[in-house]
Amino acid sequence: MPRSETDTEDCLLRDRPRLRGLRRKAGEPSSGSEAELAFARLQAESRAIVGKRAAAVAPTFPAQLPVSERVDEIRELIEANQVIVLCGETGSGKSTQLPKICLSLGRGVFGRIGHTQPRRIAARSLASRIAQELGEETGQRVGYKVRFRDRVSDETSVKLLTDGMLLAEIRHDRDLLEYDTLIIDEAHERSLNIDFLLGYLHRLLPRRPDLKLIITSATIDPLRFSRHFGDAPVIEVSGRTFPVELRYRPPEEAGAGERDDAMQQAIVDAIDELGRESPGDILVFLSGEREIR
Repeated sequence: MPRSETDTEDCLLRDRPRLRGLRRKAGEPSSGSEAELAFARLQAESRAIVGKRAAAVAPTFPAQLPVSERVDEIRELIEANQVIVLCGETGSGKSTQLPKICLSLGRGVFGRIGHTQPRRIAARSLASRIAQELGEETGQRVGYKVRFRDRVSDETSVKLLTDGMLLAEIRHDRDLLEYDTLIIDEAHERSLNIDFLLGYLHRLLPRRPDLKLIITSATIDPLRFSRHFGDAPVIEVSGRTFPVELRYRPPEEAGAGERDDAMQQAIVDAIDELGRESPGDILVFLSGEREIR
């Protein structure tokens, strides 16, 4: 193997083209020593980042999530194929567990694991949840990048971002060398951004044989995505639902419902009642933004 390749194979994917260029310049009399110094600096910086990301991590997978039952099968498919389509119903756990499965395969070291979401709030909340499951703070091994907010550091291996943000990055990183794995989540939404991304990635993959692509979809015609990527394998994961119990609080006393704080007090009373029964999370639906604020 040529020296320029052996000198760069333990560096970040994004740095390798520049390092190879500096190595070639180092052989020219006019710029040899300067290029050699620049090469050494960049090589050291790149290797240091790789070292941070390569720190041992042993993700665990919650037994109550349906996707956890298929972890070994998903790992095998990712290792054996450049593209896979994961069809998962709501509650399957695919969005939180797929990045961890990729980490367990050693992905996210020389390039990040990019995980796209259609909406900013989903990117932020998923990053927070995955980081929590790994026992870390957001912005360390798991970060996110959305409009006006960037919580990504050198050690970040899993990067949550919106579809539009990934499209914007293509302008200065045409081969997406920042990433060694891409997860296009909620692809069934078929937004303009998602369709552009899938079309671009279809052309990029032959140039990037090292890049893994995972497309997740609800149960709506996943075979269309499979056919677009040369009959990529499809794996289906069931969802998880919970029984719903309806309870009604006793009627308010006469005139109580007319108070300005009646709704807030009713919510507090309901939370107190539920809190005495068992621990858990509470989701409150209100009629509009004014009531929420």
